[in-house]
Amino acid sequence: MGATFAAIGLLLASNIFMTVAWYGHLKYKSTALWMVVLVAWGVAFFEYCLQVPANRIGHSVMSAAELKTIQEVISLSVFAIFSVYVLGEALTIKHAIGFALIAVGAGVIFYK
Repeated sequence: MGATFAAIGLLLASNIFMTVAWYGHLKYKSTALWMVVLVAWGVAFFEYCLQVPANRIGHSVMSAAELKTIQEVISLSVFAIFSVYVLGEALTIKHAIGFALIAVGAGVIFYK
């Protein structure tokens, strides 16, 4: 159980870095594209420093498909929070329904 929680914690942290790297630049549209690419690469380095150990630790207790499913659910959750609180975008009922359908799909992966 410790490996599961460690993997999930590392995946959560890595997805925060990933979301900042991939979408944070949208707040700075006047900044040159080459500069935001370099900054994003720098931020993404820390994502990889967390993602790789998460997968290594998690694979001792989960399949790769289960790890990827957890990562996707975490990614959507982090993105939803980021898009509301950082980008100031509203989540609509369409988003909620789409995310719910993805959650159902994730449930299928873990159904024994």
